Amino acid sequence: MSETGNTLMNGTQLPSCYNPAVEKIGKTSAYCLFLLVSLAGNTFIVIIVYKTKPMRKSINFLIVNMAMSDLLYPIFVFPRIVTELYVDSWLIGGVVGQALCKLVHFFQDISAVVSIESLVLIAFDRLGAVVFPPRSPFITSKLCPFFILATWIVAMAIHSPDVVVFKLAEFPRGLACALKWHEVFGESSAIENYYLALTVKMFYIPLTLIATLNVVIYFKLKAQTIPDEHSVASAAEQQRVKRERNVLNMAIATVLGFVVCWVPFSIIISIILHGPKVLFVVCTIFRLLLSLCLAQIVL
Repeated sequence: MSETGNTLMNGTQLPSCYNPAVEKIGKTSAYCLFLLVSLAGNTFIVIIVYKTKPMRKSINFLIVNMAMSDLLYPIFVFPRIVTELYVDSWLIGGVVGQALCKLVHFFQDISAVVSIESLVLIAFDRLGAVVFPPRSPFITSKLCPFFILATWIVAMAIHSPDVVVFKLAEFPRGLACALKWHEVFGESSAIENYYLALTVKMFYIPLTLIATLNVVIYFKLKAQTIPDEHSVASAAEQQRVKRERNVLNMAIATVLGFVVCWVPFSIIISIILHGPKVLFVVCTIFRLLLSLCLAQIVL
């Protein structure tokens, strides 16, 4: 065999199945599809809730908040990823390029935090509606805008380091948006510990809380008996219970979707930063989350 391993003994070359151009086209098509679906889907959610008065409720406003945060991805993240497939350097320099370098990573990170904060608020809102139905809801229409504003303020505060640690840097191949953690915070500050703490606090703890609250809601709904459908007096109660169960199904689907999309990513980041030593802890937390989510479906 030759050094490349792709030739036969007589020197003839075997056809290669890998084609960089095809790979780029495939990735570009996939990212463009994700961009269009995300942009259209999230925009559609915002428009529907805005134009439909009966849907203007706290839980739907929180879903709109998630949709607005998710719009940051097709606007800021996907175009950057597609550009990097074809260009090895940062295209825009100067003050504008420096600002974009910081904002792209900043908005990418706060998008995930706002989404998971909204999921936590939705879980608490459903808990109050199902477990304590006679009382006023935990998140009233008047308080909802303040909670939504708080999700963005908290997310921006948590990821404020992005604004100072991402900088344009000159490399032989051109400009690049680089992470300059030690240059800003010094050699004694460990970026690995920062991202590990961030992952645990903003992903695993909230997701465990969301899953636990939904399990409580599930058992409460399961304990409720739907009144006799032939009883006129119980018609309103019957509709309320069914409506709450439909909302719970939607919440479960949302949480599972978030877990499937984000937890594997956070596991990969944790392994990259800390190596195999953190794999056991992360996988244990993931199995706990998965078991809590599955309990809502199987039981």
